[in-house]
Amino acid sequence: MIPYPARLLDITMNKNAIPGDWKKAIVVPIYKGGDRSVGGNYRPVSLTSMVCKQLEHVIVGYLRQVWEMSAWLCEGQHSFRPWYSCESQVVTFCQDIVDSLDEGVRTDAIIIDYLKAFDLVPHDRLLTKITATVVDLRVVVWLREFFLGSLQRVRANGQLFEEVRVSSRVPQGSVRGHLQFFAYVNDVWRNNESNIWLFADDCVIHRKITDSNDIDKSQTDLTD
Repeated sequence: MIPYPARLLDITMNKNAIPGDWKKAIVVPIYKGGDRSVGGNYRPVSLTSMVCKQLEHVIVGYLRQVWEMSAWLCEGQHSFRPWYSCESQVVTFCQDIVDSLDEGVRTDAIIIDYLKAFDLVPHDRLLTKITATVVDLRVVVWLREFFLGSLQRVRANGQLFEEVRVSSRVPQGSVRGHLQFFAYVNDVWRNNESNIWLFADDCVIHRKITDSNDIDKSQTDLTD
């Protein structure tokens, strides 16, 4: 079966065209906790074409390989990467705190969980960031085609709701969604003097505080 999806990927890559069915997603709300009547307590997971998912694995593998080899990915990003995990983020952060305690130095830390982070990613800005990396431009065009005319509809309580156009977001539940989100937030550490450790859209920013200037710098980093 391998030659058939390989041929399909070759055609879509070189023809700059994506089948319309690949751009359609059924969104299933997954309950996270809290009041079940509150929409924010559900995670929207997108169900997409199984054939497309197989091809997305190829693209994601290529992007991850290129970005890892070029050391483009932020070292502080600990999710969905080989040898990284939620545990590695926690251990790294805790080690920084222990080192500060050994030195007798205070540490200020801010823990952030971005609201609707995956849903608010602007497509044009995301593609601009990916284009700036050393990737094959055909891959950028392939990804862009998913955003053009992308549609979704919600399925809940056995009912399919009206189809709507997607103007922003990277789909949770898709193969490429998490990597596209990484690309969008990858430069969060630039022009920032504090330590930043990420796990997807969860973030901790911290720095050692020795005087009032460090407090001001910590606030500046948080604001920027």
